[in-house]
Amino acid sequence: MRIWLTVLIVVLSAVILGGLVWLQRKHVKFTKRVFLALLLGIGFGLILQLSLGTDNKSLTTAIDWLNIVGAGYVSLLKMLVIPLIFVSLVGAFIKLEDAGNLKKITSSVLGLLLVTTAISALIGIGSVLAFNLQGAKFIDGATAAKSSLAVLQEHQTELKGLTLTGQIVSFIPTNIVSDFAETRATSTIAVVIISVFTGIAYLGIRRKEPKQAQTFATGFEAIHAIVSRIVTLVLRLTPYGIFALMTRATATNSIQAIGNLGIFIVAAYVALFIVLIIHTIILIANGINPVLYYKKAWPALIFAFTSRTSAGTLPLNIKTQTESLGVPSTIANFAGSLGLTIGQNGCAGVYPAMIATIIAPTVGINVLSPQFILSLILTVTIASFGVAGVGGGATFSTLMVLGVLNLPVSIMAVIIAIDPIVDMARTLVNVNDSILAGVLTAKYTGELDTAVLRTKDNIVVQA
Repeated sequence: MRIWLTVLIVVLSAVILGGLVWLQRKHVKFTKRVFLALLLGIGFGLILQLSLGTDNKSLTTAIDWLNIVGAGYVSLLKMLVIPLIFVSLVGAFIKLEDAGNLKKITSSVLGLLLVTTAISALIGIGSVLAFNLQGAKFIDGATAAKSSLAVLQEHQTELKGLTLTGQIVSFIPTNIVSDFAETRATSTIAVVIISVFTGIAYLGIRRKEPKQAQTFATGFEAIHAIVSRIVTLVLRLTPYGIFALMTRATATNSIQAIGNLGIFIVAAYVALFIVLIIHTIILIANGINPVLYYKKAWPALIFAFTSRTSAGTLPLNIKTQTESLGVPSTIANFAGSLGLTIGQNGCAGVYPAMIATIIAPTVGINVLSPQFILSLILTVTIASFGVAGVGGGATFSTLMVLGVLNLPVSIMAVIIAIDPIVDMARTLVNVNDSILAGVLTAKYTGELDTAVLRTKDNIVVQA
């Protein structure tokens, strides 16, 4: 009986995936297919859970087979992170017409990313206090799943013995090959540094040996085109990956657990929404129409929400900035690439601050103390360097913050059960922050094409 039930679930999953393939062949819009996959995954997963329960062995086996699609999709996205960062950042240097603008662009982008991250951390603290979550009383009686504990143990092994100063030193690359292979927890930020050095070296060669620089630029543009094409191929798999991931999440995470942690989900979404309000206020303060901005940024933001990957959203992020918002390609590449690994407002700002504020009272820390609040904001801001733009980045950054502040991580193993639900909104906020940094940097440097920005019809749609 068990084998036939497993086969039935797998066959039904295949039928749904086949339906999504049919919609693609009928040229149904990408965004609609992604949303449909999201809803189908949630609905199918809930039906399976209500019918069989979360511990049914047939369901577990079937989900393992379906997870080939979901985990495979995530793995392909992770594969793209390092190449995307490298080609986007070096490409930005190649397209930089005036090297004198480099300092102005990088300082503006980094400043905006880090300042908004610090503000996001403060909002995260405020949300925990407003919903009275400090001390973690809301998870009394809940237990952590074995898979959640395994994830935490894996990340803790990577971070064992790492201090705040040690973290900063770990950003510096020691072996280019190993960092491109992501053998270290901080390989992502190391690749950013390698990319910047490569770009600066190119600018020097361009000034002294223009012919060699042109040869490099031509070859690199070809590499950039190949990587971009690979990204396109992977992104076409998004509806199938989303369906598989959401089915697994809703079928295996009990409704009771989600209900018990519902207050945390609400608090997180409120905090993330307030961050978006802060972004909106910043736009208004800089004379940018927020309604037009969000209308144009919406395709990238909704893709980030459904796919849960800032890295996968990078091509659409840059395309939105350049074609819809009037940001020069150099600034768009800097803002998009740096926003993947530095100053993510959702994953590296709101979330770590919330978790730390929830846990701190359990070890006798007064979370209303100015010393705690300031140290937490500072730690969160520094720890926001090197966060990967794919699923799991928030967990890594949060564990880093907890380790620096000497806080226990056991409570986090319970909260991580509903992480996919929160991660959708976190990723949207991350992407919006990088787009915001690009638009404002272009305005500060006087390079924002206001004619493109004010045009109402040039909205990028992912095909």
